Amino acid sequence: MSTTRPFKVLGIQQVAIGGPSKDRLRTLWVDTLGLEVTGNFVSERENVDEDICAMGKGAFKVEVDLMQPLDPDKKPAVHTTPLNHIGLWIDDLPKAVEWLTAQGVRFAPGGIRKGAAGYDICFLHPKANDEFPIAGEGVLIELVQAPEEVIKALS
Repeated sequence: MSTTRPFKVLGIQQVAIGGPSKDRLRTLWVDTLGLEVTGNFVSERENVDEDICAMGKGAFKVEVDLMQPLDPDKKPAVHTTPLNHIGLWIDDLPKAVEWLTAQGVRFAPGGIRKGAAGYDICFLHPKANDEFPIAGEGVLIELVQAPEEVIKALS
C-alpha cells in the first residue's frame, strides 16, 4: 500500500439507520432524544425514504438519517441492517476515490454523485472480492466531500 495518502478523513458526517418504518425511529431519535429533522430524501433508485436529522451545529453537525424502504421487497434493502452505513467527511473526494481504488478498495456501484444532503458522495462496498480485496468488512461506508467550512474547522 502506498504511504502517501492524498486526502484526509476529517470526521463523521453521518450515521444512517434503517428500519421497516421511520415512525419508530423518529420516536426514539426525534421525539425522545431531541434531534431536529432538517430534511427528507426520497429516491426510487436507492429504494429509500429518509428523514435527515441533525445534532450539533456548523462544521460539527452530524446527520442521523432515519431510513425506510419504499418497497421492502426491493434492493437496496435499507431496512435489513439497522446500522445501514456511516458517512465520513473527506477533504478531497476525487483524489480519495482514485487513490483508494489503486490500493484495491472496492466501491459500490454508482460512482461519485450527489447525496441526500447535497454533497458529492460515493460508497465503499461492504464486501471485498478477488479484484478488490479491501472493503468495509460488512459495513457500508459513505465518503462525503466536505465543504470548505468543514475542512477548515476539522483540519
